[in-house]
Amino acid sequence: MTDDLPRPWLALYPSDGIDAAQAGRAPFSARFADALSLFRHAVATRPANAAIHYFDRSIDYAGLDRMSDAFARFLYDQGIAEGDRIALYLQNVPSFLIGMLAAWKLGAIAVTINPMNRSRELRLLLADSGARVLVAHRDLHEEVAREVLQDFPGILAVTTSARDFQGRDDPRVLGEAEPESCPGTHDLMALLGSAADTASSSAPTPLRTQADADQPAIIVYTSGTTGVPKGAVVSHRNFAVDADIWRAWMDLREGGPILAIAPLFHITGLVGHIGAAFATNSAMILSKRFHPAVMAESAAEYQAEFAVGAITAFIAIMNSPEVRPEYLRTIEKAYTGGAPVPASVVDEFGRKFGIVIRSTYGLTESTSLAVAVPRDRTTPVDANGACAIGVPVFGTDAYVADETGKRLPPDEVGEIFLRGPQVVSGYWQREDATREAFFDGYLRTGDVGYMNAEGWLFIVDRKKDMISASGYKVWPKEVEDVIYGHPAIREAAVVGVKDDYRGETVKAVVSLKPGMSLDSAELIAFCKERMAAYKYPRQVIILDELPKTVTGKILRRELR
Repeated sequence: MTDDLPRPWLALYPSDGIDAAQAGRAPFSARFADALSLFRHAVATRPANAAIHYFDRSIDYAGLDRMSDAFARFLYDQGIAEGDRIALYLQNVPSFLIGMLAAWKLGAIAVTINPMNRSRELRLLLADSGARVLVAHRDLHEEVAREVLQDFPGILAVTTSARDFQGRDDPRVLGEAEPESCPGTHDLMALLGSAADTASSSAPTPLRTQADADQPAIIVYTSGTTGVPKGAVVSHRNFAVDADIWRAWMDLREGGPILAIAPLFHITGLVGHIGAAFATNSAMILSKRFHPAVMAESAAEYQAEFAVGAITAFIAIMNSPEVRPEYLRTIEKAYTGGAPVPASVVDEFGRKFGIVIRSTYGLTESTSLAVAVPRDRTTPVDANGACAIGVPVFGTDAYVADETGKRLPPDEVGEIFLRGPQVVSGYWQREDATREAFFDGYLRTGDVGYMNAEGWLFIVDRKKDMISASGYKVWPKEVEDVIYGHPAIREAAVVGVKDDYRGETVKAVVSLKPGMSLDSAELIAFCKERMAAYKYPRQVIILDELPKTVTGKILRRELR
């Protein structure tokens, strides 16, 4: 059905030597077939390049290779083998990379777990993945995992501290001291030391230098509101290809430091930070968790050149009184994803820092990057003041379809479908969900949008978030775009709430910029002047802070 797919976006591709027809119609020619080879190449070609900067300590690629070798040898001695799952219950710390690489070197599969998850979620994910190893922060182990692991006596527990590998302390991020030890677990730092001491005298451990491209590299769980979240199986090929697309699309400089704003357990952090760093022999600037001033100070200290993260993170940096514009002076390229971006926010950030934020789009199932604004293009803005999310990146196809999967003409709203070498083959042990997610070889994204005649994609909203008010469809994003036009608004989220007369009515929840004041009636009047009667919010709640996921996405479901 889609062999005759028009690709008007090819004309928008970066103009610096890219063969648009080749890049769009032929499979993207990634330099490496698998994720482990990508890392091994970085080690072989630039072993002394920094791989990680973490609170005044740097770890080079050779050191990261040695430490992950040491951990892999320990796991091998414990019987961990090809196909086993190693769960990483960690923040943005060096131990995350050591654990992930050790898994790959054994042919095992890394499983990323949100460190904000509590007992119920952790128990579900350990059971669903069948993990044999859990690597966790000491405080998370004592607060959450110790009790959960009583139900999983076969899981090997390894603990680490956020202060492992640091060169200085920063209480703004690192917080209170973690327990010095966790009885019944293996301490990662001790393991690395003992493994290094015994490596020369023990029999060689058969560690891999490359991986089977089609074998799973990582299981990344999608956000789930009920039941067990689905684990998207990211293959080594998916990871290597998308990492190289990040490099090529953004034209990232070899050795250019990357500011790791997104969480590493999330697909953006995994590929936009780790993958992009491996693909360019570059350093990731890590900071356990996001703090606007700490991130900006780190960007200045290590001269970050590239940053990608949720728009809420950039808003937090912009509104922090501790952040000076010169802190970000070395950043040449900044991208955001995870939610449609209001043009007013992009403009304000640009005025303050002199940096153009461009949009990206992708899902866990597309191994992150699938659509993005070309680096040499100005982002178009729709009639509601929202930025385009971009055009399909190298080797990627997209179209917009109706409920039956029929392709729609330009500017008509429907569901966005994606196809490309970075799209996963399915979910972990969920054949039913895998079948539902694909149509005619394309991934059904669940996002509603449209493509204009030039090939620019615009997001309207998530299908599941549509509000039905008096029989009319209201897309939350359209209302949010209007709200962001008010100068006092810092963040906004719109949801539908039950209404006996209308079925549903529109509710807006907002936070204000520092020093600004606004009451509910004023904001309702502002919206009423700018949109149809069935669209403007009847309820407005003003909060100090909107609830968010650890990735920075606003949690609409908690606002209903």
